[in-house]
Amino acid sequence: MNDAETLLDGYITHLALERNRSRNTLEAYNRDLKRFLAQIGYTGPDSLNRMAPPDVVAYMKSLRDSGMSASSTARNLAAIKGLYRYMLKLGLLSSNPSEAIQAPRLWKTLPDVLSLAEVEKLLEAPKPATPEGVRDGAMLETMYATGLRVSELVGLKLNDVNFEMGYLSTIGKGSKERVTPMGEVALEKIKEYRRSARPRLAMLHGKQIEALFITRRGGAMTRQGFWKIVKKYALMAGIKKGISPHSLRHSFATHLLERGADLRAVQQMLGHADISTTQIYTHVAKTRMKEIYDKIHPRAR
Repeated sequence: MNDAETLLDGYITHLALERNRSRNTLEAYNRDLKRFLAQIGYTGPDSLNRMAPPDVVAYMKSLRDSGMSASSTARNLAAIKGLYRYMLKLGLLSSNPSEAIQAPRLWKTLPDVLSLAEVEKLLEAPKPATPEGVRDGAMLETMYATGLRVSELVGLKLNDVNFEMGYLSTIGKGSKERVTPMGEVALEKIKEYRRSARPRLAMLHGKQIEALFITRRGGAMTRQGFWKIVKKYALMAGIKKGISPHSLRHSFATHLLERGADLRAVQQMLGHADISTTQIYTHVAKTRMKEIYDKIHPRAR
């Protein structure tokens, strides 16, 4: 496989068919590895055979120095490790210089977490005067109530919410289904959206669609569309810190742990395969509690 494009096509196909990776992961790995192979001047397996652990470390450091987040850098390393394992399996390489390299500690760049007051302001920002306002309020409330990933939120179907039992089911990473409990407020917001707003949005174009959250054009809400919604209402709520849709997921997990939730339970609700991924939130929760203590306790300083 002397051509980088041929190599990547084979590896990405392997991930899709044999490892059942999600489309988002496949796109990210393809993008990450294109950058890596271009950087090392890939001309064939020998280009990778010549790499030593310090070379891989230097590449990872260059990504961090360019401003890449710790989580994205870790994903790049995972993609490189996977590519090496794939080529070793095919007998194209003799060693894997990336195997012993540890991923950057994710908590060096802590996720943006909203305070309870900021969450309240954000959730109250959408006004139910328009179908979009009702929809946006339901989406924000659902995101904070369940900790869904953005792709999971916009991928919800009409029948994914069980109003009687108070939970929703979703397909997460690795095409794994999980069930997440929901509070009454979020359930009521979705009920109202389905009753009053969704039919009006669907009527505009007369389309029949299974997606729960839809746009004025009658199509399913996209990740980019929801990102704009979050930014819009954060501005309206006067939230100064830079937040993204993922900030609500971070806040969901952190607020649960601050109030004594079991780490394993939070792991299941977030859909993390490895509990080490969830442990970042214990670090965030402890940091936030220390900040609160230093600010409020009369003998803290």
